[in-house]
Amino acid sequence: MINAAGRIIPDQITGVAQVRPYAGPFATIPTGRMVGPKIRVNKPRSEKIVKSIEQAIEAAGLKDGMTISFHHHFRNGDYVLNLVVAAIAKKGIKGLTLAPSSLNDINEAIIPFIEQGVITAIETSGGRGKLGRLMTSGKLAKPAVIRSHGGRARAIEAGDLKLDVAFIGAPCCDSYGNMNGINGRSACGSMGYAMVDAAYAEKVVAITDNLVPYPAYPISIPQTQVDFIVVLDSIGDSQGIASGALRISRDPRELLIAEYAAGVIEHSGYFKEGWSLQLGSGGASLAAAKFIKEKMLAQGIAASFGVGGITAPFVDMLEQGLIKTIFDVQDFDLPSIESLKNNPNHLEMSASYYANPHSGGPIVNNLDVVILSATEVDVDFNVNVITDSNGVIMGASGGHSDTAAGANLAIVVAPLLRGRLPMVLDKVNTIVTPGETVDVIVTERGIAVNPRRTDLTENFKGIGLPVMSIHDLQRLAYDMAGKPEPIAVSDEVVAVIEYRDGTIIDVVRKPL
Repeated sequence: MINAAGRIIPDQITGVAQVRPYAGPFATIPTGRMVGPKIRVNKPRSEKIVKSIEQAIEAAGLKDGMTISFHHHFRNGDYVLNLVVAAIAKKGIKGLTLAPSSLNDINEAIIPFIEQGVITAIETSGGRGKLGRLMTSGKLAKPAVIRSHGGRARAIEAGDLKLDVAFIGAPCCDSYGNMNGINGRSACGSMGYAMVDAAYAEKVVAITDNLVPYPAYPISIPQTQVDFIVVLDSIGDSQGIASGALRISRDPRELLIAEYAAGVIEHSGYFKEGWSLQLGSGGASLAAAKFIKEKMLAQGIAASFGVGGITAPFVDMLEQGLIKTIFDVQDFDLPSIESLKNNPNHLEMSASYYANPHSGGPIVNNLDVVILSATEVDVDFNVNVITDSNGVIMGASGGHSDTAAGANLAIVVAPLLRGRLPMVLDKVNTIVTPGETVDVIVTERGIAVNPRRTDLTENFKGIGLPVMSIHDLQRLAYDMAGKPEPIAVSDEVVAVIEYRDGTIIDVVRKPL
């Protein structure tokens, strides 16, 4: 079948009970009710602390074929996922579905256990490096399922993704399971992605290296959702979890892209008192924050709120009164963690509050502006952030499609060429975010406005921005680097790209 994004989707896909093709960003209206975990009973003075991960696995009743989940707030400092999967392997349990909020390079340590059949399926936001290559190889029992952060929260709450046991790394935890991410040597900041897992998993195991006297406070995840607690010497490498303030790029190309993006925002019609924004953690996005801050100071404008994965530039703007409130689902650096800990206007939020489309309204619906990155874009404004130019999975969906759908102005920043390859194509290799939700594409050589946004086209006239059609931008790229040859792929589907509403917007086929 051909979906609304123009992609050919197989009628049947291994491991997918019902193939529902993407029909448009807001076309799918759900029915029914959210699911919930089993009722818990915990008698007074009962003990939740167990002696080891192995004992927690037994107590949780983990068996062959179940689904386990993890959160990725520890990023490349994560010890928890690797330790738990190794312990599961020792117990001889196999055929598991691994459903973390995302995967990082440090998790490559679990590849031998995937090859041994301990894990046979993966449902996550994406993969990089060796894990990305493994997901593209077709070695899993069924195609990997790639979901956005909002799509994952939706899938858990709707019952599409049933979590049997959630293993939650807790930087701070008490003896009854109250936990937060802002205290302790493994502090990661917001625990926004873990909140949904804790609320809906059948069993929840907290793993901590910082057991504190009861009660722990503040509370990000409450004791009422926690079944067992394991205390380890260390749950993460602080150097891999968060660094000092992320540095603004000095790359001339990224700075030019950032300057153009800031100009687009300034003249968009949304740049006014009380506007709202989300910026990414990439070089061009961080640099754009600098230019936006200067414009806000010059015009005396303050934003009502900032949202998303939080970085030091956001914190700096909060402290200067340029942003009134920050909503935080993940922290990328130490200043952000400290701000969440100390600033009452810096608020923690769950992935569902952030971006679940099938709720009373995620905060992305209130966004005026979002700046997003891209692996490649095409002349229909579709965006790929999952596969490389060779068709191999090398990125993550994150909140890309969520914020693009919700924001009034979705800006995608990307270099015109990456290496010697053009980034504006006839068709992207993999659609993650549909072009109808993307408003402007910004490169160092030119800016393209989606023809749907005639208001923006009018606003940008005569202000000095290098605005051109998407086809002119593509021709410029092809003149510089030539037209790339299409990737040769087989018919074998190795990954399914779910749109945030649970429909299939694209599939990844095994490269030849």
